[in-house]
Amino acid sequence: MSDERAALFEAPDDIEAINRLYHERHWSDGLPVVPPTVERVERMLASSPRPAAEIVASIAPGFGAATVERIAINAVLAGCAPVHLPVVIAAVEAVAAPEFNLQGIQATTNPVAVWIIVNGPAARRLEVNGSFNCLGQGTPANAAIGRALRLVLQNVGGALPGEMDRATHGQPGKYTFCCAENEEASPWEPLHVERGFSRDASTVTVVGAEGTMNMNTHTKDAGELLRVIAETMQHPPSNEYCYGSEPWLVLSPEHAEILRAGGLAKRDVQRRLWELSRMPAGRMTERDLMRVKAARGKELGEIRPDTLLTIAHRPEDIRVIVAGGPGTHSVYVPCFGNTRAVTREISGGREWESNPQRTASGPNRV
Repeated sequence: MSDERAALFEAPDDIEAINRLYHERHWSDGLPVVPPTVERVERMLASSPRPAAEIVASIAPGFGAATVERIAINAVLAGCAPVHLPVVIAAVEAVAAPEFNLQGIQATTNPVAVWIIVNGPAARRLEVNGSFNCLGQGTPANAAIGRALRLVLQNVGGALPGEMDRATHGQPGKYTFCCAENEEASPWEPLHVERGFSRDASTVTVVGAEGTMNMNTHTKDAGELLRVIAETMQHPPSNEYCYGSEPWLVLSPEHAEILRAGGLAKRDVQRRLWELSRMPAGRMTERDLMRVKAARGKELGEIRPDTLLTIAHRPEDIRVIVAGGPGTHSVYVPCFGNTRAVTREISGGREWESNPQRTASGPNRV
């Protein structure tokens, strides 16, 4: 628990002046912000039962204390509704887990962004999009939740572009990167169930994602589909083959149904992709191959140019979700490499299923 509450200051009433002020103080992401007035922050805090001064996590690389109040302030800045706050808090808890390696993600030259996947009743209640254009624009919950986490990473963690955030190029996902899984359209168990949570739980999963690669194929054959996906995953200038990573696939419902009709369970898909995506070490540059030998020598033994490198240590490390609308497109999401996805349950998530009329004002904060 922290005794420190957020400082108050007088700001101009003019919205353009406020946005100039936030830009000058490096508190914005370059897009217009919603002023975090005392009233707005208090309404946001009312949607969580957790005390405002409670420290949720210390956020690398500056290791600022992400209190519930500071998270709420950044959620207001991002345009969140009060009911979004428990999702953002869970995402902040998740990125601080040691296996996520937030220090590396925040300070790297890599373009990695934090991708949030929402599962369970909360995704439906909050209308987090997992269907048409789920990785694009147009859905307030997707845009605001993803943006709120990014502002926490910047404003509490201190990862300002060009300072502690050393990304060579970055990527658009560093503004916001959030979607739901299309659980109703999936032939397999949803992500949060696969990761050990009950079906009626609500969760967020955070992923260190390098970007997205569209895969458009009209094949109706499961074997062909897996082959072209695996060939897309192979890329020599890759952190994934260097470290043995956790690549992600967002299968469209149409492609998932082709695999199901081919008699494949999710574990079968993972096994086949793990085998098909093996890449000769000789495809990498000499310097990059030295990195592979340093990172994976104990795992793979002697590594020669003809050694087949696996993209992940184990087949189950290739993660598969179903999302998106109709169409012959799926998405490959390469991973930062030395990071592992983390899932956390959303506090209050079960309430959304049993009490769908829960309002934004929510319970009083204690």
